[in-house]
Amino acid sequence: MNVRYRVLTVLFLLSTITYLDRVCMNVVSKYVKSDLGLDNQQFGWVLGAFSLAYALFEIPTGSMGDRLGPRRVLTRVVLWWSGFTMLTGTTTSFLYLLVVRFLFGMGEAGAYPNASIVISRWFPAVEVGRAQSVIWAAGRLGGALTPLLVIPLVHWAGWRWAFAVLGLIGVAWAIGWYVWFRDEPAEKASVTTSELQTIEAGRKLRASDHRIPWLAILRNPDLWALMLMCHLFFYGSYFFTNWSATYFQEGRGMTEDDTKNFISLSYFLGAIGCVIGGLLSDALSKRYGLKLGRRAVGMGGLGLSSVFFLFAGLATDNQTAGYLLATCVLLKDLALPVAFAVCVDIGQRNAGAVTGSMNFAGQLGGFFITILFGTIVEQTHNFNYPLFLIAGCLLVSALLWLKIDPTKPVTIQE
Repeated sequence: MNVRYRVLTVLFLLSTITYLDRVCMNVVSKYVKSDLGLDNQQFGWVLGAFSLAYALFEIPTGSMGDRLGPRRVLTRVVLWWSGFTMLTGTTTSFLYLLVVRFLFGMGEAGAYPNASIVISRWFPAVEVGRAQSVIWAAGRLGGALTPLLVIPLVHWAGWRWAFAVLGLIGVAWAIGWYVWFRDEPAEKASVTTSELQTIEAGRKLRASDHRIPWLAILRNPDLWALMLMCHLFFYGSYFFTNWSATYFQEGRGMTEDDTKNFISLSYFLGAIGCVIGGLLSDALSKRYGLKLGRRAVGMGGLGLSSVFFLFAGLATDNQTAGYLLATCVLLKDLALPVAFAVCVDIGQRNAGAVTGSMNFAGQLGGFFITILFGTIVEQTHNFNYPLFLIAGCLLVSALLWLKIDPTKPVTIQE
């Protein structure tokens, strides 16, 4: 196996661990709320603390990776978030948990930007898209594995020890990464001359500028459309990351086993959606042009997901609602690799800044829906109202693809 594919395998494990640690709080939510005496509004702020920190610190940590290299920065990132994953299990109060989860979000924020830096250095341009698809699919598989691994662990040792075990897995990854990985292929002795030539002749030069040029963005309506699309898109994504277990158990009265199965199914279908979305968009773009190829998948996936969210909220049968929501993940994740592909399409030399801008807006969407869900449920005692809100947001997100033209490069240099 070529060394770059071994690197991709290690990044696959990184993305899997990222979602194991991220989704764990969702899976054990009922135990944490019961033990610490939290209502859904308070728990929403705990979950939102992660989302806010993730949004605020993704860009600075990406820039740090550009300067210092992903070997050192990813080691620091994973050790940081693993430490606060373990500290989550020591929390005894709302404020303590709030602070720990914010600091946990600070750590996880740098994972995907630095993984992208690794891909830009270790893969020729023709393999970048496939490598990104593997990483995104791995995250979804991590989400699928979380309830299957964590719930038995909670029953055996308690929710606090579940966070300790997950943290130790991250520490082991970080140590192995620092010992084995090198920032440049030429620095790795096991890379053959032939593979090195393939990488260096075909790879994109480092263009991962993670600065966000706010003044230029304010003047560019195309970027506003892209950012707003992602902002509303992530309302749907963060429902599954943060609130799906609470919805299934408290809102629908499902058993823990049913909840576990539906969360796993959702993320498994999301992994399939990521792969299909990227391949389908590329195929349509090749046959019908870039504009139709990108818009059809982005708009179609989000639009259909909106409809299924609405039907899930209206469904009276719990099993039907569960399957509808799992299908929502498959449909909305068709658009995920397409959105990031558009950042490259229109950003070109500024692809890093465009991606950073879009993802920043998306993570803020994750923060808002996390807070709104807990507040709406606590005030109305109706778990379906947030689903209707998310359905509307996804519909607007789908329509915004009509304003996104992947054939029109944007100029954001100040």
